[in-house]
Formats: sequence, structure tokens, C-alpha cells
Amino acid sequence: MMRNRQVQILSLLVAFASVAALLSPPAASAQASPFSCNPSSGPSPKSFAFCRASLPISKRAQDLVSRLTLDEKISQLVSSAPAIPRLGVPAYEWWSESLHGVSNAGRGIRFNGTIQSATSFPQVILTAASFDAELWYRIGQVIGTEARAVYNSGQATGMTFWAPNINIFRDPRWGRGQETPGEDPLVTGKYAVSYVRGVQGDAFQGGGKPRGELQASACCKHFTAYDLDNWKGVNRFVFDARVTAQDMADTFQPPFQRCIQDGKASGIMCAYNRVNGVPSCANYDLLSNTARRQWSFHGYITSDCDAVSIMHDNQGYAKTPEDAVADALKAGMDVNCGTYLQKHTKSAVQQRKLPVSEIDRALHNLFSVRMRLGLFNGDPKKQPFGNIGPDQVCSRKHQDLALEAARSGIVLLKNKEKRLPLQRSKSTSLAVIGPNANNAWKLLGNYAGPPCKSVTLLQALQSYVKDTRYQPGCDDVACLSPSIAQAVEVAKAADHVVLIMGLDQTQEREDFDRVDLVLPGRQQELITTVARAAKKPVILVLLCGGPVDIRFARDDQNIGSILWAGYPGEAGGMALSEIIFGEHNPGGRLPVTWYPQEFTRVPMTDMRMRPEASTGYPGRTYRFYEGQSVYEYGYGLSYTEYSYKFISVTKELFYLNQSPESKPDEGSDASPRYRPVSDLGAEFCKKSKSVVTVKVKNHGDTVGKHPVLLFVRHAKRSSGSPMKQLVAFQSVELKGGQTVEVQLALNPCDHLSRADENGVMIIEEGWRFLEVGDQEYPITVMA
Repeated sequence: MMRNRQVQILSLLVAFASVAALLSPPAASAQASPFSCNPSSGPSPKSFAFCRASLPISKRAQDLVSRLTLDEKISQLVSSAPAIPRLGVPAYEWWSESLHGVSNAGRGIRFNGTIQSATSFPQVILTAASFDAELWYRIGQVIGTEARAVYNSGQATGMTFWAPNINIFRDPRWGRGQETPGEDPLVTGKYAVSYVRGVQGDAFQGGGKPRGELQASACCKHFTAYDLDNWKGVNRFVFDARVTAQDMADTFQPPFQRCIQDGKASGIMCAYNRVNGVPSCANYDLLSNTARRQWSFHGYITSDCDAVSIMHDNQGYAKTPEDAVADALKAGMDVNCGTYLQKHTKSAVQQRKLPVSEIDRALHNLFSVRMRLGLFNGDPKKQPFGNIGPDQVCSRKHQDLALEAARSGIVLLKNKEKRLPLQRSKSTSLAVIGPNANNAWKLLGNYAGPPCKSVTLLQALQSYVKDTRYQPGCDDVACLSPSIAQAVEVAKAADHVVLIMGLDQTQEREDFDRVDLVLPGRQQELITTVARAAKKPVILVLLCGGPVDIRFARDDQNIGSILWAGYPGEAGGMALSEIIFGEHNPGGRLPVTWYPQEFTRVPMTDMRMRPEASTGYPGRTYRFYEGQSVYEYGYGLSYTEYSYKFISVTKELFYLNQSPESKPDEGSDASPRYRPVSDLGAEFCKKSKSVVTVKVKNHGDTVGKHPVLLFVRHAKRSSGSPMKQLVAFQSVELKGGQTVEVQLALNPCDHLSRADENGVMIIEEGWRFLEVGDQEYPITVMA
């Protein structure tokens, strides 16, 4: 979320905000954050119904809004909402960030008092590689707890956090793909639910806060079909995403539906871009009909920063600023990140373009969320989350979880002749080469706050091998003038070589998409030359959020092992070292397809998910992409071997007409018969649920954490159907030689359906196969 007119400068400021925080001197401990209904300041709370915690929040919010003048109302429609002294309402900042840890990238959090840092978890794309929903929930819990601690310590002016980013990682060049859980709608939706429940203080299974109290407020963004920032002159502010109803229904919208209906997120952010001609923040069908009416969303909707102004200034959608304001508020948006509504709402009312009732509606949503946060119940320290203090920020437990998350996500892509793990006792010397090796900041990714600790990959590896020699090889990841000769000399003298290469925030970030999928500059030349000179096959570590085409390394006999470490967070150095030296068995699996460089021929602006044979369009993501991959979705090796066996499937035959009269004809060329999911009804969906039991065995002698992925594949694929679809996943830990049975839920209405060309979810007749690893199990749907 950056200011529109200053986006180039502020993109960098956000990226380096935490560096400044780390270097700034500690300030004196701040006073407690101001709160409404405070008997020691302002008018007596007893005189205001909105201060009575015993009343329903809807009545309290209605009472507060009714007391405001028009000018006061308008003042509250922006992200930096000023105080209303006559009612004892303090200023409030809606913009705070917590993508993978509490951050000062927004305006609501300050690390200038008792609390100087927060736990910095891996960037989301790496966390997603664990395929562990309980881990995601625990991370959310920590973020919510540390957020409340910052507030209780007087270093926050807001408790509304604009995370998670649950846009589909549709195109491998997207600079913000690193912020997302990957390319799969099911995984992205489950991540959203787990994260939101953790942050907001709900139970893992939901239903833990029946009164709606919020530990902190989570906000799912960017609603919707937002996955292009700045590519070849096309930027997110003017981009019109042309999306079919089919792709909207089974790719772009499901994560947001899950976030709202299952996660009960208290916030949504509408995106900059237009969708089929209409700006997201001016789309009544999107914000009001879909989110609020169809999905029963109860919360606030914020614009991305200056998204209202660009409707007039950049897109030309609104003829005047007043039209832009009216369009956004009438569509269902509640608060504007920026100052545009503060400047133009009153004139919109005066020109009769905007009824005051729309302002009141927005304010009701805004104050309701602040009340759910307990900010109108008197002293927050006397409320349910009031005992959370600075001692819980950067606690040992939280830092251990950051280490666990990094360990669980790192993916082993290659391990020729079991080159890894290295034996610590036999590793007398080590060469560490690469521009990403000696910079702790590069481990964090974007939207990071100041971490609890700062350890580089080089420092972590030095703790394992005393004789560790370092050569950066390149001045930076752009690698335009590599020091190849010097790197070769260092490599020749060492027993083992670790090359730490890849990307960083200069190559992929907000407002910056890539145009290539290969490593930047002369990195490939440096890697292959060093690998050729080394005594033994080298170990290549890649730091990057988006995928890279490393076929050269995959096929190079001099490169023994490859590890993808994403941006692994504050504990990434230690996690990677533990994996290299065998103290942890890697189990992460790729949450995004790794495409070849040839994919860059496909325009990033083409939003279609499904392939088109007549034009050679290959499709996108593992569900529809028909081209060759460098590495497939879900790929990941281990130091041990696992096998699978289907034990049972409680329901193998599904009758869409509730009777066994008709059978699918596999030999027929006619289109398969189908039923809309909406016609089947909730009772059918409930009764048709199945449990798939799979036996998983660890054949090695090393304990391992292993994600089990269950896919479904059509025996005879119809037009528009995915090639395969992930329907369930679970992470299990097995000791060497151990066997466990894993139960995975299968719901035909969710997992055997697809969208037709009109965006209607349907279930088609036909044979399908359940797949886990190399094992298949047939199931049948009869119409």
C-alpha cells in the first residue's frame, strides 16, 4: 500500500523501514495508547450509550455515529482518523502491517519504546511450502499476541493489520508473489483461515470468540484478481484485469470466500486494478453483493492507498473527484487509505452525489471493528487481552516458532548421490560464495519489521565449520561484474562449497515485476565456473520468492544439491545450516510451479487460467499449465524416502441424482452430464462427505516432517477441467521406519466441482482418480 503519486520512492522506503528502526536509538518507554470511554479524560463515559459494553455493538456504533457532525463524520473516513475530543474519542490509525510478523511498514506501529523489534517469520511463500495449517495458525497467534503487546505498551495507534495477502500467484514474474501462499486456491484459502483465526484470537477450528472480540484485526487483500504490479510499462493503477466468470469462480474468488466465511476476517482491502472495466473499490457487485450479502461479511472494507483517487486521476473512470468518492462509498467501501475522502466527500454531499446515509453506513462498520477490539470498553488493560505485555514479544517460544517455520518450509530440489547432509565432524573447511550470504536483511523479504535477532547465513555456517572462507562473488545479486577468479580460488581450497545466490528486493518486490525467469546478470556463469573448479559437487542455495529457471543447475553434474530457501526470516540462517549439516530433515514442497524462461513469451496481462490450443496459450498454474516445468507444484525431496498406500475411502461412488439408475459412458464422445452444486443442496453435500485414509511410511532412519498431498484427477478430462486439483493436505512427522495412517476429508461439492463458462460451480459425471505420490484410487460420479 503506497501513495500513488510517490509510489517509486515509497516502495523503497517501506522495504528499508526496518533498517532505519534497527539503527535508531531507543526512545523512552511510551505511555499507554489512548482509548475511548476513559473516565480520567474527556466527558464522563456514563453519559454515552456507545460506552456501555453490555449493549450490542450494533447499537453502540449507531449511538456514536448519531452524535457526530457531518465534518466529524467525514474526518473518520480516512486511514489516519483524527480525534473527536468532545466525545473522548482518540485518533486512530487503520494502516498497520503484519504480513509475516508485526511490522512498522504501516503508520500504526512504532518500535521506539520498550519494544524495539518483533518476531520475523519467513516470507509467506516459504511458510506455505510447509503445507501445515496448524503451523500457519500458530504463526498468526504469535503475530496477534505481539501486536496486542505493542498496543498495550503504548506504541500503537491502531490494531487493524492489512494482512494476509491471499491473491493467487498466477504469474511467476509477479513481484509480490513472495507475499502469497502460492498458486493453489485451496491452499491459499486454508492459509487465510488459519492466519486470520490466529491473529484475531479465534480457535484453530473456529468458533472460539462467540461475542466477536478481536485480539487484533486481520484484513484479507487485495480483493480481487490483483496480481500485476509494474510489468513492461503496465502498472497496477491502470491495469484492467479481464477475467472470465469461470476463472473468477474457481481461481480468484475462493480464497476470499474462505477468508470471510470460515476465517471470519474483520477486514477486506479492495485492490487498485479494475476487473472487467470496473475499479475494485467502486464495484458494488463485488463489495456489497458478493462479500456482504452472499458471503455474510461483517467488518470494514478499506481501499488500497489512494485507490479512490486513481479512479479519477489515472483510470479516468470517475469524471470528478466527487464522483470517485461517491462511487466508492456507494459500492460499499468504508475507509480510504490516504486523504482523498477527507478532501472531497463534503462537496460530494453538497452536490447531491452522495447521501449522508452512505457515510453513516461506513462509519457504523468502522466503529464496530474498533469496539470489537475493545477500544471503547474503558481501559484496554482491564479487558480480555490486557495482560499481554512486552515480555511476550520476541520470547524464546516465539523465536523457536520462527526457526520451526523456516525449517518446515525450505525445499530440497536436488540431492545427487545424497550429497547432503554434510557430516560436521568431517567438514574441516568450507567455502561460502554468493552475494546473499552475508546480509541478514535479505533473509526477511518485504513488509518486514525489525527482527528479534539478526544472523546472516554466513554467520550461521561459520558456527558449524570454524575454517569457513567467504567470497561474495558479485557485489550484489544483479551480478554485472562478478569476481569469478577470486571465487574459484576460494572454492578450490575448501573441502565443501556452498553457493548462496538468487534474488532480493531489488529484483522482485511491490511495484516491480520481473521480465525474466533466469538468474540475474552473470550469476549462472559464476555458479557453473565455481562448480567446475571445486573438489566435490557444490551445494547451491537459492534465496527468492518467485521461481527461477535453473535447469542448468538441475542438470549440472558438478552441482550436487539445490535448496530453495525463499526468504526464510530471522531464523533462516540457522534453519538452513541445520539442514545442510543434517540436524533437520527438509520436508518443504513447492507451493508454486517453476516455469522455464520460455514462459516469458506469455503476456503477464493475459489473465486466463485455462489453455487455448488454437493459439498456443499454455495456461497457468499446475491445474491448467500444459507446458514443461523446471519443477512441478508440490515437488520436494527429503533425506529419507516415503511410500504411500490407500487404506480406505468411505465413499467411492457419488450419485448426483440420488439414485443408481444412470451410469457414465466412458466410451461416449458426448459431453458429460452434470449438476450445479447449488441444485444439490446443503444436505447432499453434507451426506456425501468422504474420508480418505492413506498409510504413509518413512523408509529411512531419519525423522522427517512430511506434507501429504491428496490430488484428484479426471480419468477423461473435459473442456475446462483442471488436469488435477489439490483437494486435501496434512503435514505429519515420522520417525525412521515409522508408519502412520493419515485421514483426509473429501467433500464432493468442494473438491469434485469446477466452474462452467458462466461461473456456476458444477459436478460432472465420470471416473476420477485420487492421487497421493505415485498411488491412485478410483472413484466414480454418476449423474
